Amino acid sequence: MNALNVAEYTHTLGLQAKTASALMAKAPAAIKNKALKALARLLRENVDALQVDNARDLDRARSAGLAEPMVDRLKLSPKVLETCAEGCEQLAAMPDIIGEILGMKQQPSGIRVGQMRVPIGVFGMIYESRPNVTIEAASLSIKSGNACILRGGSEAIDSSKALARLVQQALAEAGLPQDAVQLVQTTDREAVGQLIAMPQFVDVIIPRGGKGLIERISRDAKVPVIKHLDGNCHTYVDDPCDVAMAVKVADNAKTNKYSPCNASEGLLVARGVAADFLPKIGAVYAAKGVEMRGCPESLAILKSVAGAQLAQATEQDWSEEYLAPIISVKIVAGVDEAIAHINHYSSHHTDAILTTNHVHAQRFLREVDSASVMVNASTRFADGFEYGLGAEIGISTDKFHARGPVGLEGLTSLKYVVLGDGEVRA
Repeated sequence: MNALNVAEYTHTLGLQAKTASALMAKAPAAIKNKALKALARLLRENVDALQVDNARDLDRARSAGLAEPMVDRLKLSPKVLETCAEGCEQLAAMPDIIGEILGMKQQPSGIRVGQMRVPIGVFGMIYESRPNVTIEAASLSIKSGNACILRGGSEAIDSSKALARLVQQALAEAGLPQDAVQLVQTTDREAVGQLIAMPQFVDVIIPRGGKGLIERISRDAKVPVIKHLDGNCHTYVDDPCDVAMAVKVADNAKTNKYSPCNASEGLLVARGVAADFLPKIGAVYAAKGVEMRGCPESLAILKSVAGAQLAQATEQDWSEEYLAPIISVKIVAGVDEAIAHINHYSSHHTDAILTTNHVHAQRFLREVDSASVMVNASTRFADGFEYGLGAEIGISTDKFHARGPVGLEGLTSLKYVVLGDGEVRA
């Protein structure tokens, strides 16, 4: 596609999405739920066919020398597809929030004033790697009564196209406009530039990917952006804590999966428990091949762990999102230093404290400035499906409109409604 054709193509997508959004906004809940249930069924019926398409993406990625954790992000395993199907069903079972009226109050003038929840309209989603985001975005768009234009990464183009075909099939089965969910069919990067500069059609852009992508879109977009930044997440092991539980959770937070943005990249350990805790978690990480980049004090303890891969942490390590079997380790004096370190170095995504001290837990929840804060749980739970949102469109590190996993409410707006009985203003 040449530049002119890309501009014409994205203009057409925008016009079609805008037209479809008006129909989606007034679609009854039963019809939207019918589409979601049909999509869940189609995903299960097409597991084998989807893996054929996915295999082409995986082969291409490996041939291009993509690192294995990044290849892992591309996989549409039966388990991943089942999670997508369950997410669709979870959304279908949830109440329809579109049209609900909040906070209706009688005013001295006699009028009643409240707010109605309405769809945003059209959102554009630009994402890298994970093709299952196609289903998460589409299903949330359907349930929230929006239309969306999706632009997946070139590394997963065959998988995303196959999934988008199933989405449009499900929409058609339910009698909804197929253009309510459109996937950009070209990998030309100019399509992104066009998509983020169409305020006449697109109401909000949601980028989900690496720092470079987010920075480019935040800089160049002519429509509002809900940012999903990198995940430099921390697990802080407090004094006092249940050491056995802390080992179990710190292990899961790092090694359950290395590539997601909610995997812990930093491990902070209170000095009072370091001598007990660090050799235990060090042995777990050593057995799993996780490199530990530590401060001098932590390395002095960890050097006794057989087979441990150790390195001196640099200043850069405290801010790094590794997405790999690497973790930074730092001993801190206690909860004050842990909170200060997290607020300075983290990406404000997800941070957890492992503690048996209620006051420390409450301080951590109040004072850590992140989209999700956790007590005695793995950071890997920071996920729309796990939070009961049905699915998520991303995890926003912004502070306005939507923060944390963005589910249905994050894809809606509120408008004021006024009910009267002939009142006039004096």
